[in-house]
Amino acid sequence: MGKRVSVFRREHFNAAHRLYNPGWDDATNERVFDKCALPNYHGHNYELEVKVTGEVDEKTGYVMDTKALSDLVRREVHQRFDHKNLNPTTENIVIVIYELLRPFIDLKMDLHIRLYETPRNYAEYPAN
Repeated sequence: MGKRVSVFRREHFNAAHRLYNPGWDDATNERVFDKCALPNYHGHNYELEVKVTGEVDEKTGYVMDTKALSDLVRREVHQRFDHKNLNPTTENIVIVIYELLRPFIDLKMDLHIRLYETPRNYAEYPAN
């Protein structure tokens, strides 16, 4: 196996969500989710980091063309999530983003997604 390199692409989108389990009463939702359960939603400025790892192509010098990666993220993620109401947690959103992008990334390359809900809170998939 040759030398493997990781390339990263950062993108940004804004979305709102409400954490709420419809099987629970309001008091339980408020106890578990606190302010995140408020009925009028709350928003986040999400920062998305996409990491692709693979061998450098001898002809292009790329692991993956980062312009093509940017276009892919904008088409598959940004258009679906930006300025939308999202109800799942960041943990679930990061899995969905992975599943949206994985079919378009060559299987010989590894894909790793990190999604920042805030500068201090983020989720990664797959987990290391």
